[in-house]
Amino acid sequence: MNNFIVNHFKDIANLISESAVSLQNPISEAISLFAHSLCQGNKILACGNGGSAADAQHFTSELMGRFEDERGPLPAVALNTDTSLLTAVANDYHFKQVFARQVYGLGRAGDVLLAISTSGNSSNIIAAVEASHKMGISVVGLTGRDGGLLSKILLPNDILINVSHARTAFVQEIHSIVIHCLCEGIDNYLARHNQLKY
Repeated sequence: MNNFIVNHFKDIANLISESAVSLQNPISEAISLFAHSLCQGNKILACGNGGSAADAQHFTSELMGRFEDERGPLPAVALNTDTSLLTAVANDYHFKQVFARQVYGLGRAGDVLLAISTSGNSSNIIAAVEASHKMGISVVGLTGRDGGLLSKILLPNDILINVSHARTAFVQEIHSIVIHCLCEGIDNYLARHNQLKY
């Protein structure tokens, strides 16, 4: 048992070191995209399934609440939180549409969608990305493995943050670190540009 625990930590530590190098540029680009959108008076949308749904809520709660430093709320909405809406759309239309329909209803050109899928193949995430493109909403894809279909449908102005690892649990642990980097980076960007409101 002890060997398993130590090995788990060592494997994660190695993946963190690798990801720090491979993901620094797309994370930096995503920070700029999110922050610029917020500076223009737009908002951030986020969505995911299962553990990725929790990550989407984690991200938006850090923005609407605060990350580490005191500041005003930043407009961000997790699309996977309203159970009445999710079940209504799934029942009346299709589960594939549960996020896309909200993108059409809530999204505006200039917003940014954080689309989280460890496989990159979740059909409702793909539909949300496609809806975002139709609405003029940029997309940051947070994926694992080979990026899946999501990585193939992103447009040139979109950003892919892909954790190239086969284990879902490991991908999700890196996703959590990425989310914290995004939050800190957004706050730093807004502070540098005197855009933080209290």
